[in-house]
Amino acid sequence: MEKFRLVVVPGVVVDRWARTWAERRPQIRLELVPAEAADAPGYLPDRAEAGLIRPPVDRDVLHAIPLYSEQTVVVVPRDHLLAAADELTLAEVTALEEPLLRPADEVLAPPGGDPGAPADRPATTALAMELVAAEAGLLLVPMSLARLHHRRDLTYRPVTDAPTSSVVLAWPRDAHTDLVEEMIGIVRGRTANSTRGRDVQPPKRARRR
Repeated sequence: MEKFRLVVVPGVVVDRWARTWAERRPQIRLELVPAEAADAPGYLPDRAEAGLIRPPVDRDVLHAIPLYSEQTVVVVPRDHLLAAADELTLAEVTALEEPLLRPADEVLAPPGGDPGAPADRPATTALAMELVAAEAGLLLVPMSLARLHHRRDLTYRPVTDAPTSSVVLAWPRDAHTDLVEEMIGIVRGRTANSTRGRDVQPPKRARRR
């Protein structure tokens, strides 16, 4: 069976889009290719035809259409003082002077300051979550990653003015195929009967008699 390979970074949920693909292209298997956010652009085109990835994207190499931006949250121990609030600001998060953990695989732009040498940073977001549970610091992440790494002893609260992370659909500039166009239509919510924009031909003028 022919397949269409789609890179997916942690935190991105593709269930609904995958079901729509299966309905519209049952003869072509959608193969999900997991990749860390920093590595995902390099998977195109050799290891996948398109990807649900996080910026930055090299626009000289890839086309990309924005899909959504995520709410940033702060992850704290469940009994932490900040857990009493419904939402927070960065000033409120930093006022306690607890370390903000900066994992090496983070996807947020730094809110300010030197993140430190890689050797001094948690290697992964999952490890940073363990450090938060051990009360070694706090962690800013997109809400999807807080949910992905959920623990009973942790909770999270929205931070209204924190840097955010977004998700885009990207594909190689020289490989805009019909299947890529199908995926674009699916993530943009086009119906199965919609005419794809690139297939629309200008109307022909009637000949004068």
